Amino acid sequence: MSEEKNSEVGGYHAKIALSLLVLVYIFNFIDRQILSILAEDIKADLGISNSDIGFLFGTAFGVFYSVVGIPMGKLADSWNRKNLISIGLAFWSLMTFLSGTAKSFLSLSIYRFGVGIGESSASPSAYSLLSDYFSPKVRATVLSIYSSGLYIGAGIGLFLGGAILDTWNSAYPDYTQAPFGLKGWQAAFMGVGLPGILLSVITFFFIKEPVRGLSEGIVTEPSKEPFKDTFKEFIGLTPISLLSKKESLKSIGINALMGFIIFVLCFALYNLTGDFLQWTAWGIGTYLVSTWIQSLSKRDVVAFMLMFKSKAAIYSFIAFPCIPFVGYAYSAFTPSFYINNHGMSALEIGTLIGLITAIGSFIGVIGGGYFGDKLRERYVGGRLYVIFAGGVLITLVGCFGMIYAESKNISLIFNFIYHIGSSVYVGCAATTVTNLVLPRMRAMAGAFFILTLSMIGLALGPYTLGRISDAFESQGYAAGDAMQTSMALILIILIIPSIALFLAAKNLKEDEESVTERARALGEII
Repeated sequence: MSEEKNSEVGGYHAKIALSLLVLVYIFNFIDRQILSILAEDIKADLGISNSDIGFLFGTAFGVFYSVVGIPMGKLADSWNRKNLISIGLAFWSLMTFLSGTAKSFLSLSIYRFGVGIGESSASPSAYSLLSDYFSPKVRATVLSIYSSGLYIGAGIGLFLGGAILDTWNSAYPDYTQAPFGLKGWQAAFMGVGLPGILLSVITFFFIKEPVRGLSEGIVTEPSKEPFKDTFKEFIGLTPISLLSKKESLKSIGINALMGFIIFVLCFALYNLTGDFLQWTAWGIGTYLVSTWIQSLSKRDVVAFMLMFKSKAAIYSFIAFPCIPFVGYAYSAFTPSFYINNHGMSALEIGTLIGLITAIGSFIGVIGGGYFGDKLRERYVGGRLYVIFAGGVLITLVGCFGMIYAESKNISLIFNFIYHIGSSVYVGCAATTVTNLVLPRMRAMAGAFFILTLSMIGLALGPYTLGRISDAFESQGYAAGDAMQTSMALILIILIIPSIALFLAAKNLKEDEESVTERARALGEII
């Protein structure tokens, strides 16, 4: 296969890559989402709370996913992206399998850390690779098709988890008689982990690496030392990266002040909640990310200025994570809501909610990308307007209808509406971010975009919902009522994107059109 064919924009190899990357993302979210359908059994077996489940679903995964995602983004910008995707897929699938061997909250947390590390390699690499394979005119649509794997995988994860759990528990009511003494939730983790290892072999041989920058004619030469560059990015997460720079004393002082503020904040939150692991993990992650941003301003001034001195980018980074804050929280606890409020079984939830999640979200993410691209032809901020309509307005209608409908069937209809709305933002948001930087830094910008979704949406959303629910239960609320009220309260956060999206749209035209000019002014050779 010639390099010319491998590098054809929108050609055969582009379509093969897109198809396989959708499958990769499906496995990504099967492994991530399955925890929610297993939550009640895990809670009973390990003796943990809703906030602990929120930690396992969100923080334990999200912090490592976020922090490691930054150097993984750098590696994707400088090394072979399909190799990185394949290795990451094999690793996180192994960690999912090993989750089925967990005997304690701590061991399950460690395996979830591993899943987060492995999955951090996928999307930054995929965003970069697909942006090279397809024209900018269809980029939101293409990234939305890729992102549909997120929701298909979430739906399949619910279905498979519920099916394996109920089937195993029915066949082996006494788990000591089961093969290897496994419980239903352990068997479910193992059952969904193994196929991902096989898929990693397929992606390694069938995805072809395109020329970087091909789709826009800004061809970038590959790095001669990709692993050295990535190691520098790892070091950039620590204060060590500040020592060899001019004004290092000032930089260290600023870094120490940031660390102190984060420590005080997390210590206060620990005293308030008593959750040591949650705020230790989140505090360490926040400090490392803050240090990386500070060191980036010294190591790569052009990347720093394009990402953090653009009003459109800053307002976008504020707006986007608030939508998955709600989405991840609901994903973690929707099965518990239906078990406690509508008496549904794990298999019933896995089948119905799995289908609703897969179909509704597929419609939302593909529709969001399509209408975002179409509206963009008329309005510069068209993609951001689509995000507001779906991620805020439709999401609010769907969520309130879902949690307050007395009829199970009416609730499921609103759940379907919610999934359409909450998934609209994905392709449009990723495209907005990647359009505000140069091709050589797309994966890193994509990694930071995913980082904001993870550190705010994933690490805080499920935990916050679980913590509020625990608080209501401690005051005498029934489990179902506590969850219902908590799910309503967290919707308040959607006020933030309601404002920030329009501020981003206001600055988008100027910031997009000046990317190359600003980069050249900073010394970038284009």
